[in-house]
Amino acid sequence: MISFDCDYNNGAHEKVLANLVRHNASKPTPYGFDEYSERAKARIREACGLPDAQIFFLTGGTQTNATTIDSMLYQYEGVICVGSGHINVHEAGAVEFTEHKIITIADTDGKMEASVLDAYLDDYMHDGNKDHAVHPGLVYITFPTELGTLYTARELDSLYQVCQRYEIPLYIDGARLGYGLMAPGNDITLPYLARHCDVFYVGGTKVGALCGEAVVFTNRKAHKHFFSIQKQHGAVIAKGALIGLQFEALFTDDLYFKLAEQGIRTAMRMKEIFSRKGFQFFVDSPTNQQFVIIDNARVEQLSRLVSFTHFGQADKHHTVCRFVTSWATTDDEIDELERILSQ
Repeated sequence: MISFDCDYNNGAHEKVLANLVRHNASKPTPYGFDEYSERAKARIREACGLPDAQIFFLTGGTQTNATTIDSMLYQYEGVICVGSGHINVHEAGAVEFTEHKIITIADTDGKMEASVLDAYLDDYMHDGNKDHAVHPGLVYITFPTELGTLYTARELDSLYQVCQRYEIPLYIDGARLGYGLMAPGNDITLPYLARHCDVFYVGGTKVGALCGEAVVFTNRKAHKHFFSIQKQHGAVIAKGALIGLQFEALFTDDLYFKLAEQGIRTAMRMKEIFSRKGFQFFVDSPTNQQFVIIDNARVEQLSRLVSFTHFGQADKHHTVCRFVTSWATTDDEIDELERILSQ
């Protein structure tokens, strides 16, 4: 059985593990106030081109989203998200659990359009009863999107301009950020992304780390008691150096980007194989998530040899199947998938 069901069922890259082992006998300051975490933050700031960015380490994506979003909203505010957005469909109501409403608007191939966001905010601002409604206090997008698609630099700039015009911060979920940055055709760099949002996070869990996400507040607008809010959410790890050490390794010698590039390279090989064998795609994704439309009988046969996700129904006779590569996917695994598809 070969696995293409997700990009977080691997361990960690050997250099990440080596850094953990190298400092295993040390006794760092707890809760992330240690020298390794500070070095990691400095390297992330340098990669982002933001020497004054505020950075916090958390352990997982859902925890990061719920904690960060809660920290940025008043109790009467909600977060704007496309209907297919990750916090709306795949986090079991974690944001709503913090008593903040997710306000959904329409998407195009998983992306939020600036014109749609502008129309929603304009309608809200001109609503005479708006004080009786949930106030939009934050805009949330993912890069890449839940469908593996990418914003262009121009699209991101347009979105951020709308947010700035209405004085609403923009938050970018970067669980798979590396795979978006290294995707073919992408014209957004890490410094560009950092300059076009108010907060984002660098996902380590899916790109070479055992666990860990780095939240980056780009304009020094983190809540002054963000650490306490982390603590309230159970999002402070006592052995904080464990995450700092991993990000120190990931942001040494561009390892983070090299690992993401490996995931993209194998994904593009996989995409070419499916295309060459006549399969159709649910959406044209340039990233490590590929959504393939397969007839139901063949889905059952393929499931005996390959692990993948049933993403939904394309129609009564076909299923949208998600195949995901990662930094640890090998060419041998892609070769084996091709052999199976050829049977």
